[in-house]
Amino acid sequence: MTITWLSLTDDGLFPPVNQSFDDGLLAAGGDLSTTRLLSAYRQGIFPWFNRNDPILWWSPNPRLILWTDQMKLSKSLKKTIRTTLITVTFDQAFKQVITACSLPRQEGIDPDNSTWIHPDMIAAYNKLHDQGYAHSVECWLDGQLVGGLYGIAIGHVFFGESMFSTVSDSSKLALVALCQQLQRWGFPFIDCQIYSQHLASLGALEITRNDFIKQLDKFCSQDPKINNIGLWQLDPDLPTIL
Repeated sequence: MTITWLSLTDDGLFPPVNQSFDDGLLAAGGDLSTTRLLSAYRQGIFPWFNRNDPILWWSPNPRLILWTDQMKLSKSLKKTIRTTLITVTFDQAFKQVITACSLPRQEGIDPDNSTWIHPDMIAAYNKLHDQGYAHSVECWLDGQLVGGLYGIAIGHVFFGESMFSTVSDSSKLALVALCQQLQRWGFPFIDCQIYSQHLASLGALEITRNDFIKQLDKFCSQDPKINNIGLWQLDPDLPTIL
């Protein structure tokens, strides 16, 4: 079995995801154009590669997702929600969030993220944000950005990419706010890509790739209750203890 190399001239063409290797690697090459990235996400594919290496495209099996109505709130996290001075916003500092996610940190989807959120990736996702597809969640304390996350929204699906935290529980607050807001907007789940003990402790579950693709086929094509194209705004009463 050999890897499929993508052409620069066809932005949306990928091999079927069931042709991926056991580790989820599907294809290599191509570029990070907006058209190609959006096509990839709709098909359950995402880029993940080190700087100066060829672009690698992945579709792992199983897939980790977090149902927006099933996030686990520990007693300590509930206390944080009730008492914290941290405020949460959407789409107020996307470039700051993705840059912070590119730095080494202890908490997040991928603890070795500094090797793959490099300038080419940052530029591509900043462009997606400028075009209204990529969104960020920010946590602020005393006017300073102390945590957050970013991802892509297509239809009724949010594809989570990375998160960071410099103050205890800040990235968790960002995820709680996102889950609660997405639930109100009719988004059933967040794609978390690959298994993470941190996210599993918050309620994320693995499903088969076939089931994941079925979910994408159903929800990516739905018109959301909000306009995905543009800046998002968090409801003022969130996050809260439901």
